[in-house]
Amino acid sequence: MYFSVEFFLGPVVRTFPVASISKNLDWVNAMCYDYHGSWDTSATGAPAALFDPKSNISTSYGLQSWINAGLPRSKLVMGLPLYGRTWKLKDPKLNGIGAPGVGLGPGDEGTMTYSQVETFNRENNATVVFDKETVSTYSYAGTSWIGYDDVRSTTVKIGYAQSLGLRGYFFWQVAGDQAGKISGAASRSWIL
Repeated sequence: MYFSVEFFLGPVVRTFPVASISKNLDWVNAMCYDYHGSWDTSATGAPAALFDPKSNISTSYGLQSWINAGLPRSKLVMGLPLYGRTWKLKDPKLNGIGAPGVGLGPGDEGTMTYSQVETFNRENNATVVFDKETVSTYSYAGTSWIGYDDVRSTTVKIGYAQSLGLRGYFFWQVAGDQAGKISGAASRSWIL
């Protein structure tokens, strides 16, 4: 399902029928990712921001919208990405979240698995930044910029999901974490 109960980023605003969903489904997998990516290369963005002080495009907003609409927390599952979205920076000196972009960065159509991000960072001596404001990670080398989640950001998000009393979490897609770094850390941090 969409990250928010209200599909508000398209040309037609729609709201999911929460009462029917609650009655007829065991759980809802909320896609808390793909907030920014190849469809808009004008500026970098955190693809799975937990918080976004400038908009409603965040995991915290989306999950709270489902809860506020009446979906039981025990039926809500938070989705997390195991891939990054990439941009080509307009100016390598401007390299934070929201930096001007001029196109897609490395990877397949602006997407890299987490394992590919790690390889890119290592081979290009990339600068890696944990952004506390959005609870996300990004790296850059030259004009290449990648927004993604790592062990740290994922662990914080798992704690957030638990503090809300959610049913759990899921990853898309688990093959992106070949060494199991993120998925293993998530599993260890989910306290039953």
